[in-house]
Amino acid sequence: MGEGSNAWSFPENNNRMTAFQRSGGDSSKEGQVSLEYFAHSSFRITSPGGMTIVIDPWRNDPSGAWGQWFPEEYPEIYADIVLSTHAHFDHDAVHRVHAAVTLERPVGIFSVGDVKIEGLGDKHMFHAKGSYRWTDVFAESGIPTPPGNPMHLDNSIIVVETGGMRIAHWGDNRPEPDEYVMGRLRGIDVLILPIDGSEHILTAEDIAGLIDRLEPKVVIPMHYRIQGAVTVLSTLQTPDAWLDMMPAVIRHTEARWTFHRADIARYRRQAFSFGNQYVRK
Repeated sequence: MGEGSNAWSFPENNNRMTAFQRSGGDSSKEGQVSLEYFAHSSFRITSPGGMTIVIDPWRNDPSGAWGQWFPEEYPEIYADIVLSTHAHFDHDAVHRVHAAVTLERPVGIFSVGDVKIEGLGDKHMFHAKGSYRWTDVFAESGIPTPPGNPMHLDNSIIVVETGGMRIAHWGDNRPEPDEYVMGRLRGIDVLILPIDGSEHILTAEDIAGLIDRLEPKVVIPMHYRIQGAVTVLSTLQTPDAWLDMMPAVIRHTEARWTFHRADIARYRRQAFSFGNQYVRK
């Protein structure tokens, strides 16, 4: 992709979004929501009113320094809104999504129709404790870590409220955000976390601590290796070791989950897994 936005080349327009703008809506009103997994850390949320939100589309590192993580390109799709949690190649391919609205590393609240999006600005994980200490590259390359970091080590946790539920996407955030961020996240309904056997971002201890503090109804792994979608060069592993530690796991047999607040009301810290299921186009 060249410099600047490529939205000028999209055949779509903002007619859907202006219709949502006129019609209004209430993100706290209960309704059916769908969540689709596009592999790695990318999801599409569809609100009860039909608004589509894509988070963290991926690409291979354009510099080539980190190798080929993905054997195929991210599907070129339409969405009403596309978001990126942080400026790393495996989360920032917003140019692949034909979106009426693009929000990168958002901080603050954006509300339209029956969707409210809150970006909670914090910091990327910068001290990996897993089997592959990839964050050692910062010291090796002289890259300053937080608080005096460059922008690519900023991260925004994304909270999407729709259908009377709050869905939090962690991005690659550090395990201990500041207290303001944690306060905004408490009582979340669905918590999507980077979970893999290599503990690339979060360790099992980190995950347990977050679940204890935030008390989500549902926890969903992301940012893990999937045969055919995420390669060995990523150094990521499956989330199976973590899933095996959980008392009960609901395993999806397809890449789409449609649910209502009433469907998850009884859950407490319930592990959900998309496994190797992901949207291919």
